[in-house]
Amino acid sequence: MKKIKFGLVLCTALLSLNAQASGDEGHKTIGAIADRLLVGTNAGARVKALLQPGESLQSISIWADCAKGTFCGPQTSEMIAFTIQNPAHAAYHYTNTPVDNKSYVAGGVGTTDHDIVQTLKQAIAVLQGNDNEKTNPHRFTPRQALLMIAHLLGDIHQPLHVGAVYLNQDNQFVTPATQAQVDGVNVFDVQGGNNLLIEDQATWTARDVKNFKPEASNGNAARVGKPLHLYWDVTVVENVMRDLGVKSVSELTDKLITATVAPAVNKGDPVTWPEQWATEGLFLAKSAYANIVIVDKVKATNRRGVEYANWYSKLPANYIQESTEVTRKQLAVAGHRLAALLKSIWP
Repeated sequence: MKKIKFGLVLCTALLSLNAQASGDEGHKTIGAIADRLLVGTNAGARVKALLQPGESLQSISIWADCAKGTFCGPQTSEMIAFTIQNPAHAAYHYTNTPVDNKSYVAGGVGTTDHDIVQTLKQAIAVLQGNDNEKTNPHRFTPRQALLMIAHLLGDIHQPLHVGAVYLNQDNQFVTPATQAQVDGVNVFDVQGGNNLLIEDQATWTARDVKNFKPEASNGNAARVGKPLHLYWDVTVVENVMRDLGVKSVSELTDKLITATVAPAVNKGDPVTWPEQWATEGLFLAKSAYANIVIVDKVKATNRRGVEYANWYSKLPANYIQESTEVTRKQLAVAGHRLAALLKSIWP
């Protein structure tokens, strides 16, 4: 592994694509699976009572991402009110627990009181009727709680939304023991894989080729890479659809809902299930980062003029095939678990 001179400005088109966590197709498929599994159940009726005319779990599954900006179109008044009420809402979608940890532990490195696990727990408590200042510090309404669950349950089954890696000055993977050690000088947070860039053209889609425009600065050659997190959010879902020979959410749902799926049975109070999912996700995240080689370290500058580090990385052989298979399974498991969660809340 080697360091090189700095000088890359990552293209803004790539960053805007990355805002759409887990991809529309993935989230919508998870919601669609749950919609079908809830037909004729009390949980299905309770869900419908919280939805607006024409809505479904499939359609609201991307609401929490759309609330981040305008890439889904103009924000609704409901989204605007939610973002004002929840200024840190973009951080509800992930936790950055080190992948070498054996389990998710609240208060540990990379966790917050409003990370994906804690937000899901709070939303579940609201739908259970356990709504007070301690259990629901964000003051979610039941509808907002459902909007969060419909989306975040998908995110928590994407490994890089749970497990994270950290790098030292020598571009080596390390496991910080305390949050204070992640100082951006000696130990770096790669932001859930957002700052790990891959250049392998086999991971690019036609949309990537169209939108990713490399930029050069300080005399360095033009260069661009796709964030590893974006690859897991979007590209692998497209790979699943390609491998299954489907072109729509409906067709993908047909394939996955009838597939042999045996998700682990969650035990105990449903409010504890997000921690179980996160701990499970850590093992998948560890595999997702395994054998990735850091090639170069470069500087990038965001739209506000603030510099930060990116690392170019090389994927191991069979990475595309293995990550696609993990995602195929996780989409199906997440859809079944969304339905199981709502049935448990509303028997």
